[in-house]
Amino acid sequence: MGRKELLGGAKRIVVKIGTSTLTNADGSLNERLIKSLVAQICKLKDAGFCVALVSSGAVGAGMGLLGIAQRPKILSRKQALAAVGQVALMHLYERLFWAHDRIIAQLLLSRGDFSDRARYLSVRNVCAELLSRGIVPIINENDPVVADELKVGDNDTLSALVAGLIDADLLVILSDINGLYDKNPSEHADAKLLSFIEKIDEHVVKMAGGEGSKFGTGGMATKIAAAQMANQIGTSLIIANGRTDGILLKIAAGEEVGTLFSAGAARLSSRKYWLAYGAISKGAVIIDAGAAEAIKSG
Repeated sequence: MGRKELLGGAKRIVVKIGTSTLTNADGSLNERLIKSLVAQICKLKDAGFCVALVSSGAVGAGMGLLGIAQRPKILSRKQALAAVGQVALMHLYERLFWAHDRIIAQLLLSRGDFSDRARYLSVRNVCAELLSRGIVPIINENDPVVADELKVGDNDTLSALVAGLIDADLLVILSDINGLYDKNPSEHADAKLLSFIEKIDEHVVKMAGGEGSKFGTGGMATKIAAAQMANQIGTSLIIANGRTDGILLKIAAGEEVGTLFSAGAARLSSRKYWLAYGAISKGAVIIDAGAAEAIKSG
């Protein structure tokens, strides 16, 4: 079965754009490329697709604006950079979508918006309302105010959670690599791009290694994990190079670009998906004196 047949019914799409795609080598926003991606999203919407955008780049944009070469390790500095960069990022998106007569909305989410059921349903309802009105939700983690232990962690994972949130048919992760290779292409000249992954097994997981760029957090391992998550909800996932001309239109047309992780027929219900990946298990075991003594003597 070809790409067109596998993705023929995909009309609700989450597009995740990584920092390495959005920014130049110095961390500044790549306006030319972002302009192209926005134009492609608008063409998809004109063709009847429903699109939500998960956008990285806030910290990277902040680094570029402030002339900082390396991503800082101190949390407060990263948060400050995200606060500065998020303004520039959304201002650029607003101008570019406005040129196509499209309205955008910004959603800055945290782990708590997914782990708390009431908040999760609230965000789900907001997204449904925005999409029904033809508005493009642009989603990022609320980095300036969220401590590391309360973070989703990376936008590959966030995009998979959003796919479940809006019942997406397809999740497209755009990065600086063409897809999943059987070995590291930067180290092996004979590395082969894998066009189709039907099942993510241990062998596939081992192919992913390494960290993200100096401006971003997600490497191939987080993308494979996102594919595992998305496939559980019945969402196919494609990893592709965001710098390829017309990449989103090529994907929508069913062209063999990037690596497709097929969702298959089985899928979790929305609630079970939330329980598996959104909810955070917590609790406490209280042992009285008698039980404690029994454990010690046993």
